[in-house]
Amino acid sequence: MYRHYLTVAMRNLARYKAFSAINITGLALGMTCCLFIFLWVQDEKRVDNFHTNGETLYNVYQTIYADGQVNADYSTSYRNREGRSRILIDGVRQAVPEIEHMSFYATGYELPWGHAETFQVGDKLYKLEGSRASEDFLTMFSYPVIAGNAKTALKDLSSIAISRKMAEMFFDTPEKAIGQSMRYENRLDLVVTAVFENVPAHSTLKFDFLLNWESHMTRLEWATGSMRTMVQLSKTADIQTVETKMNRFLQAQLDKKEPVKIQLGLQPYRDQYLVSNFVNGKPHGGRIEYVNIFTGVAIFILIIACINFMNLATARSVKRAKEVGVRKVVGSSRSSLIGQFLGEAIVLSFLALIVSLALVHLLLPAFNTFTGKQIVSPITSLSSWIILAALMLFTGFVAGSYPALYLSSLKPARILKGVMKFSNGALWFRKGLAVFQFVISIVLLIVTVVISRQTSYVQHTHLGYNRENLIYIRVEGELSKYDKYLAFKEQASHMPGVALVDRSSEAPHAMGFVVDVNDGQRETIDDSDAIKWEGKERGASMGFKPVSVGFDFLKIMNLQIAEGRDFSRDVSTDSADAFMVNEEAVKQMGMKDPIGKWVSAWNKKGHIIGVLKNYHTHSLHEPIKPLIVDVKEYEYFGVIIARTEPGKTREALASLEQVYKAINPNYPFDYQFLDQEYEKLYRNEAVVARLSNVFAVLAILISCLGLLGLVIFAAEQRTKEIGIRKVLGATVGNIVTLLSKDFVKLVAISFIIAAPVGGFLMQQWLDGFAYKIDLAWWIFVFAGGAALLVALFTVSFQAIAAALTNPVKSLRSE
Repeated sequence: MYRHYLTVAMRNLARYKAFSAINITGLALGMTCCLFIFLWVQDEKRVDNFHTNGETLYNVYQTIYADGQVNADYSTSYRNREGRSRILIDGVRQAVPEIEHMSFYATGYELPWGHAETFQVGDKLYKLEGSRASEDFLTMFSYPVIAGNAKTALKDLSSIAISRKMAEMFFDTPEKAIGQSMRYENRLDLVVTAVFENVPAHSTLKFDFLLNWESHMTRLEWATGSMRTMVQLSKTADIQTVETKMNRFLQAQLDKKEPVKIQLGLQPYRDQYLVSNFVNGKPHGGRIEYVNIFTGVAIFILIIACINFMNLATARSVKRAKEVGVRKVVGSSRSSLIGQFLGEAIVLSFLALIVSLALVHLLLPAFNTFTGKQIVSPITSLSSWIILAALMLFTGFVAGSYPALYLSSLKPARILKGVMKFSNGALWFRKGLAVFQFVISIVLLIVTVVISRQTSYVQHTHLGYNRENLIYIRVEGELSKYDKYLAFKEQASHMPGVALVDRSSEAPHAMGFVVDVNDGQRETIDDSDAIKWEGKERGASMGFKPVSVGFDFLKIMNLQIAEGRDFSRDVSTDSADAFMVNEEAVKQMGMKDPIGKWVSAWNKKGHIIGVLKNYHTHSLHEPIKPLIVDVKEYEYFGVIIARTEPGKTREALASLEQVYKAINPNYPFDYQFLDQEYEKLYRNEAVVARLSNVFAVLAILISCLGLLGLVIFAAEQRTKEIGIRKVLGATVGNIVTLLSKDFVKLVAISFIIAAPVGGFLMQQWLDGFAYKIDLAWWIFVFAGGAALLVALFTVSFQAIAAALTNPVKSLRSE
């Protein structure tokens, strides 16, 4: 029986070549889209899911309630009214027995601005990126230690654990690295106690070395109290109970007079990559939104391809009707007919899967480049083949279900009498399916246009300063000395290609994680009591973005002054007690005439001499924050900013490197381009925009394949009518209009449905940006117009062919 089904299926494929090609192509494109999205989603979900203890690992996050506002992040430190940093969770392990292991970890901006750091062994000198972690870290997480002992690797203050890559760079092999000394930042000798395997691509934490956390806090003058805390709980621990105990411990440590309320919470560690945003103090949203969106897109594109099959199969039912009638007369049951038609659909699905796998294999390298992934072919594992088989069967059953049910329900008596007419219900169902296809396609077009425009907006909008031709270099080594910095600035400013040189306590695109010097340590500042101002009401709370700069900072950044004046070397008091603030700070402080009013920051009291026009110091996802600026050219940390002359970047880099090596020979010359670093802030949006473009085009293409099939069938059904109309004088235009008008109506209905749906979805997405484009009317008109034009082109192509057919051929049988 099954062999017979297969034989009939292959004969029909060979007999109706055009329809078969359209069906296979449509299903193959749908499957290809689905596979690529599946591979991307699977890769996203793999991040941080490789840890053996993953089920019991949790991030600790803090929620701060102050002045009617709720803020949350992964930091577990707090700055009290005396200006001292507190580690909120220090000592909690004894109070919460469910915690088996706990580790502090400094990440990204919590380090010295996230820069690579310098290591030297003999004449080998490299910059590498790493972090600081507590003793339990390598025991908790699955970063395999291949030399040394994971339990004791970070026990000593002078110990360092390094990656295989780092060990091979300095010592040739991991085994030779153990016990060797490394010069860190040309001021501290560290002993290699362990070598771990290179951190996998699917880890959110990226590091080539780990230092002991206590060493970070006590031995290094630039240490920060800001850090992330991770805990490993017992397998039987109840999360709510642990959170309650942690908060009970915390409240006993906090000063009851503090004007803020702090609570701690736990988030599964493996969720942090996908769910990294906070809403109302709880983890909510993030990359998971893109994962959900593209999962839906994959399903809908596959359904669009299946709808093509349904429409074409039911439209061709006239061709198969007599076959059904004869089979029923000779005794075939409805179930056997359903099995036959489903079998044909599965055969088509199988052929489409073969084509799809070939396309995936050919396009995967380009897809990886496109998305920045390292995805391997889906045919390399058994689980992938199970998923592929499920995809084939799902597609076959969905595509073949309605045609099978419809064809098997036909009455043999009516069929064999030649009475074969579609019911109104069947016709409306087919039209409904076509409308559904174009609704999805138009929504995807709207999504594509909006995401592309928003991505372009955030990447190219004017930030309030000129980020072109800006390079920044970390202050380290000899450049930490005031006289050496001045020498570098003086010499570099007169070198070829260099327009201007100045300094800042941080890179311009990352302000907000800057730290000040307090009791020998730099502390993260973004709280209410670190900064005071004239007229501040009791209990008022406002987070500032502080930055210390050189005298030429406004010139090099091309910042605009709203009122007052710039810092000046000619005014001796500017270094001691002068501040500038931005317009947002003035607004939130409630000052009407800010010039001359006093402010206090970093145990330094002074007066406001100028107000800067607002400029963006971080991603456009966030609103502009209050900014306070002072002059500290003598700071021993931060970045040196150089503006190059247009078109002379290469010459400027050579000049800067020459001066840098002469003044700071023990450190490699390392630099970043500000515009490139800024673009990294929107890497996710850029990838999503590119994927949206591709999938929207494919959705339209698949929909039009189905439309082409329906037009071909309509032309075949009306061959004699077209011949008669041509004999009676109808023009090609009349015939094209006759065949096109019904399909144009379907696209118009689709647009009416798709426009509000697409608008709602995109407004929800845009709400994640503090600065965003408007949903202009032309976006919807463009999407609907594009769908209509593509549909008209598809319909007209076949309609013109039908209209040009010689009527003699269609009427000679009459």
